[in-house]
Amino acid sequence: MNDRPAGAAGIGRAGVGDRPVRTGADGSASTAVRYALVPAPRLSLDAVARRSGLHPDLIRRFVALGLVDAERDAAGRLVFDPTAPAVLARVQRLRSGLCLNYASIGLVLDLLDRISLLEAAMRGRGMRSETHPWT
Repeated sequence: MNDRPAGAAGIGRAGVGDRPVRTGADGSASTAVRYALVPAPRLSLDAVARRSGLHPDLIRRFVALGLVDAERDAAGRLVFDPTAPAVLARVQRLRSGLCLNYASIGLVLDLLDRISLLEAAMRGRGMRSETHPWT
Protein backbone atom coordinates (compact mmCIF):
# COMPACT_ATOMS: atom_id res chain seq x y z
CA MET A 1 0.00 0.00 0.00
CA ASN A 2 1.14 3.47 -0.67
CA ASP A 3 1.00 6.11 2.02
CA ARG A 4 -1.20 8.07 -0.35
CA PRO A 5 -1.97 8.31 -4.03
CA ALA A 6 -0.01 10.62 -6.26
CA GLY A 7 -0.89 13.68 -4.29
CA ALA A 8 -0.73 17.43 -4.28
CA ALA A 9 2.66 17.64 -5.93
CA GLY A 10 2.10 14.56 -8.08
CA ILE A 11 4.72 12.48 -6.32
CA GLY A 12 3.72 8.87 -5.84
CA ARG A 13 5.19 6.57 -3.26
CA ALA A 14 6.39 3.03 -3.76
CA GLY A 15 4.11 0.44 -2.25
CA VAL A 16 4.01 -3.27 -1.51
CA GLY A 17 3.01 -4.38 -5.00
CA ASP A 18 5.04 -1.82 -6.96
CA ARG A 19 7.87 -2.86 -9.18
CA PRO A 20 11.25 -1.91 -7.77
CA VAL A 21 13.86 -0.48 -10.09
CA ARG A 22 17.22 -2.13 -9.93
CA THR A 23 20.34 -0.94 -11.61
CA GLY A 24 22.62 -3.43 -13.21
CA ALA A 25 26.40 -3.45 -13.16
CA ASP A 26 26.47 -1.28 -16.27
CA GLY A 27 24.14 1.29 -14.64
CA SER A 28 21.12 0.42 -16.77
CA ALA A 29 17.77 0.26 -15.03
CA SER A 30 15.81 -2.97 -15.03
CA THR A 31 12.57 -3.83 -13.32
CA ALA A 32 11.80 -6.92 -11.33
CA VAL A 33 8.37 -8.10 -10.29
CA ARG A 34 7.83 -9.07 -6.67
CA TYR A 35 5.10 -11.51 -5.75
CA ALA A 36 3.91 -11.63 -2.18
CA LEU A 37 3.76 -15.13 -0.76
CA VAL A 38 1.33 -14.00 1.90
CA PRO A 39 -1.28 -11.31 1.25
CA ALA A 40 -0.41 -8.04 2.92
CA PRO A 41 -2.65 -7.36 5.90
CA ARG A 42 -5.13 -4.53 5.40
CA LEU A 43 -7.01 -2.40 7.89
CA SER A 44 -10.61 -1.33 7.51
CA LEU A 45 -11.67 2.30 7.81
CA ASP A 46 -13.12 1.62 11.26
CA ALA A 47 -9.90 -0.03 12.47
CA VAL A 48 -7.80 2.90 11.22
CA ALA A 49 -10.21 5.35 12.86
CA ARG A 50 -9.98 3.49 16.18
CA ARG A 51 -6.17 3.26 16.06
CA SER A 52 -5.65 6.86 15.02
CA GLY A 53 -8.39 8.40 17.16
CA LEU A 54 -9.82 10.27 14.16
CA HIS A 55 -13.35 10.33 12.82
CA PRO A 56 -13.88 8.13 9.73
CA ASP A 57 -15.19 11.13 7.75
CA LEU A 58 -11.94 13.01 8.40
CA ILE A 59 -9.95 9.98 7.22
CA ARG A 60 -12.07 9.84 4.05
CA ARG A 61 -11.26 13.51 3.49
CA PHE A 62 -7.54 12.79 3.95
CA VAL A 63 -7.82 10.05 1.33
CA ALA A 64 -9.59 12.46 -1.04
CA LEU A 65 -6.86 15.07 -0.48
CA GLY A 66 -4.14 12.48 -1.09
CA LEU A 67 -2.63 12.71 2.39
CA VAL A 68 -3.04 9.00 3.08
CA ASP A 69 -3.35 6.11 0.64
CA ALA A 70 -6.22 3.71 0.56
CA GLU A 71 -7.43 1.07 -1.82
CA ARG A 72 -10.88 -0.34 -2.38
CA ASP A 73 -11.69 -3.96 -1.64
CA ALA A 74 -14.03 -6.10 -3.74
CA ALA A 75 -17.05 -4.61 -1.93
CA GLY A 76 -15.88 -1.05 -2.58
CA ARG A 77 -14.87 -0.29 1.01
CA LEU A 78 -11.68 1.58 1.83
CA VAL A 79 -8.81 -0.58 3.07
CA PHE A 80 -5.52 0.72 4.40
CA ASP A 81 -1.97 -0.45 4.92
CA PRO A 82 -1.06 -1.15 8.57
CA THR A 83 1.15 1.97 8.52
CA ALA A 84 -1.85 4.27 7.87
CA PRO A 85 -2.33 5.22 11.56
CA ALA A 86 1.31 6.37 11.70
CA VAL A 87 0.84 8.43 8.53
CA LEU A 88 -2.29 10.00 10.01
CA ALA A 89 -0.42 10.82 13.23
CA ARG A 90 2.27 12.52 11.14
CA VAL A 91 -0.39 14.59 9.36
CA GLN A 92 -1.91 15.59 12.69
CA ARG A 93 1.51 16.56 14.11
CA LEU A 94 2.17 18.78 11.11
CA ARG A 95 -1.30 20.31 11.38
CA SER A 96 -1.08 21.10 15.10
CA GLY A 97 2.66 21.77 15.40
CA LEU A 98 3.13 24.00 12.36
CA CYS A 99 -0.47 25.24 11.90
CA LEU A 100 -0.42 24.15 8.25
CA ASN A 101 -3.51 23.66 6.14
CA TYR A 102 -4.04 20.27 4.54
CA ALA A 103 -2.85 21.35 1.08
CA SER A 104 0.42 22.55 2.62
CA ILE A 105 0.77 19.32 4.55
CA GLY A 106 0.66 17.38 1.28
CA LEU A 107 3.54 19.47 -0.04
CA VAL A 108 5.53 19.10 3.19
CA LEU A 109 5.03 15.32 3.16
CA ASP A 110 6.26 15.13 -0.44
CA LEU A 111 9.32 17.20 0.41
CA LEU A 112 10.08 15.07 3.47
CA ASP A 113 9.82 11.93 1.31
CA ARG A 114 12.27 13.42 -1.19
CA ILE A 115 14.68 14.28 1.62
CA SER A 116 14.46 10.71 2.93
CA LEU A 117 15.21 9.33 -0.55
CA LEU A 118 18.20 11.64 -0.94
CA GLU A 119 19.54 10.72 2.50
CA ALA A 120 19.14 7.01 1.69
CA ALA A 121 20.99 7.52 -1.59
CA MET A 122 23.80 9.30 0.25
CA ARG A 123 24.06 6.47 2.77
CA GLY A 124 24.11 3.97 -0.10
CA ARG A 125 27.06 5.76 -1.66
CA GLY A 126 28.96 5.82 1.60
CA MET A 127 28.47 9.53 2.24
CA ARG A 128 27.25 10.40 5.69
CA SER A 129 25.09 13.31 6.56
CA GLU A 130 26.22 15.18 9.66
CA THR A 131 22.67 16.19 10.48
CA HIS A 132 19.85 14.09 11.82
CA PRO A 133 16.96 13.03 9.60
CA TRP A 134 14.05 15.47 9.51
CA THR A 135 11.47 13.04 10.80
